[in-house]
Amino acid sequence: MARYTGAVCRQCRRENLKLFLKGDRCYSDKCAFDRRSYSPGQHGQRRGRKISDYGVQLREKQKAKRMYGLSEKQFHLFFERAERQKDITGTNLLILLERRLDNVVYRLGFTGSRSQGRHFVKHNHFRVNGKKINIPSYLIKTGDIIEINETSRNVKAISESLEAVVRRGIPQWLELEKENLKGRVKSFPVREDITMPIQEQLIVELYSK
Repeated sequence: MARYTGAVCRQCRRENLKLFLKGDRCYSDKCAFDRRSYSPGQHGQRRGRKISDYGVQLREKQKAKRMYGLSEKQFHLFFERAERQKDITGTNLLILLERRLDNVVYRLGFTGSRSQGRHFVKHNHFRVNGKKINIPSYLIKTGDIIEINETSRNVKAISESLEAVVRRGIPQWLELEKENLKGRVKSFPVREDITMPIQEQLIVELYSK
């Protein structure tokens, strides 16, 4: 499945949830979801449609997949990896997704959205433990230091994102040194740290069919 390149606000409207896919714009009165919080398309405002159990599970998977900006193949590979690990598969899945480098730079406030984080990682704007990493799916580990490259420290989008990060806050499992433009992974996230409204058990049920 190719990466989605259409209007991302349609994805929020389709899932009936603000997914914060456009960074700071999602907090403003320009947010398309706030203005039209119904599904896109000519039948989007229809009410009372009954959804099957499969439909509910599918929507939950689509919501998580779109939130993290992954293709179907990428998402399923993460699920298979989570399934091979000990403990609860659904929780493992969310923790793996949170550990992606494109998500971590977003969580630290270096970028305004995960898609921007993915773009900046690919273009060598960040280092992990002093080494350039340009793989968005790179999984960070406890103790890793993520910092902005010297040549990227004057990028306007990064400085604007750092100014706006106070609005959403920094997760407890991460530590930001704003003055030094670096962050540290204090620990892996636990389920309580992931506050997004995702019912991961529905995703497990869908893939278990």
